[in-house]
Amino acid sequence: MFDHKCTACAKRQLIFPSQITDMATTGAGIVVRFTCWCGAEQSMLTGKSSTTTSKVVLAA
Repeated sequence: MFDHKCTACAKRQLIFPSQITDMATTGAGIVVRFTCWCGAEQSMLTGKSSTTTSKVVLAA
C-alpha cells in the first residue's frame, strides 16, 4: 500500500495491491502502473536506478 496524488482527480489517496495492474524494472527504476479510485490509469517510478556493476576479483 502506498499513497499517490492522482493526475486526473488531483486527490491524494491510498493505493492498495489490488489496484496495481503492472510492474516493470527499467534502467531508471521500477515502474508501477495502477488504477486510481477515480478510474484513471496512473504510473509511478520507484526504487533505485540500475547501476553498472564492476567486476570483482577475489584474492585466494
